[in-house]
Amino acid sequence: MPRLFWKFFRIIWLTLAASLAVIILIVKLLQAVPFASELEHERRTLVLNLTANILAEDGEAGAARFVSTSEKTQPLGLTLSKPDEADACAEKNTVTTRSVLKDGICYRLSVSAPAGSTFDSLGPFLPWLTILVASTIAAGALARYLIRPVVHLRDGLSALAHGRFDFRIGDKMAGRKDEVTALAYDFDASAARLQELQDAQQRLFHDVSHELRSPLSRLQAAVGVLRQSPAKLGSMLDRMDREVERLDMLVGEVLTLARVTAGSSLPLKTQTVDVIELLNEILGDAAFEAQAREISITTSVDGAFRAEVEGELIYRALENVVRNAVKHTAEHSHISVSCDVATDRLTIRVADQGPGVGRDELERIFQPFSRGKDAVPRGGYGLGLAITRQAIERHGGRVHASLPAAGGLAITLELPRRPTTYGMGGDESRSR
Repeated sequence: MPRLFWKFFRIIWLTLAASLAVIILIVKLLQAVPFASELEHERRTLVLNLTANILAEDGEAGAARFVSTSEKTQPLGLTLSKPDEADACAEKNTVTTRSVLKDGICYRLSVSAPAGSTFDSLGPFLPWLTILVASTIAAGALARYLIRPVVHLRDGLSALAHGRFDFRIGDKMAGRKDEVTALAYDFDASAARLQELQDAQQRLFHDVSHELRSPLSRLQAAVGVLRQSPAKLGSMLDRMDREVERLDMLVGEVLTLARVTAGSSLPLKTQTVDVIELLNEILGDAAFEAQAREISITTSVDGAFRAEVEGELIYRALENVVRNAVKHTAEHSHISVSCDVATDRLTIRVADQGPGVGRDELERIFQPFSRGKDAVPRGGYGLGLAITRQAIERHGGRVHASLPAAGGLAITLELPRRPTTYGMGGDESRSR
């Protein structure tokens, strides 16, 4: 059973038990027994009826013996008499009297009236009073128990609506361990996630504006040179073309990252793709480009792995990792690419022989516009690994970096055969 059920059960049960204890205390102290007067009347009626039956069956002697015995054991003022009035048996029976005609003789049976008490009138109302008091206490306790966290949740939602993503309510649930507390912690987790997204968005805007400023400044400088020296038109136009290409590349990467991130809550447009075949195609192109720096690519990529993926995203993810390795590995070195095919998961490992990164940067390199402190500038804007992680995690996989013993950097991608989630993980948009 849920914890909240048992808390409600305990509140109601303890309230009823306490009310019952109060009623018992009232009975003991005030002798105000529920339905006491009704029970007393029933007892007198029973004794009168029993005496009348004995008188009718056994006669006056038997009735007299019963009256004597009854008064010794339970005195009720029971008496047996023979009134002198001729019409005594014609009188109507009452609660305390009976008239019995036996062998032509009229007998009158009577008991004393029950003794009154100041609190007798309270007795019949005690059960209903108990129900009223118990239900009132239980309703008040339950309402207070439920309303307090609801008020905290309302305050939290109001804070979120006003953009205060740092508002937390879990610490206000001290001492509670139930479903309402779990809801409060889920709220805190959602607020923390929204705060992370807001911080990431602000950081992305800052980084994009910073990266755009450099090529734009160089374009402005080229325009200034042209105005001063029109003879340098050819060289300045070439320089401006390069800057425009860089701007186009940057905008394209930013748009790709934005599209992957914005679509993280949408279903993937999947198709059946042989991921290993796709990887071999990328490796073929990368090997041709790597020849210029005398870099070799050793592969251990065999077999097939047909998976339900969004082909364009997976192609970009694999291409970014492979091209990143070609870009950052040392000249006259080699890149190692291996695949491990399991029943429902493919693991791809790409290791280069570049300068690598510090251990404290293994996660930071997956943040947008992050290149590593010791990375050699070779073009690019540090968005490749951010796009890779977003793309793989949208398919339910994971991406992580490690430092091989021989040096360099290794990127490992794990891709399931079928997507298991369409969302992105917590703090995981990182880039190199």
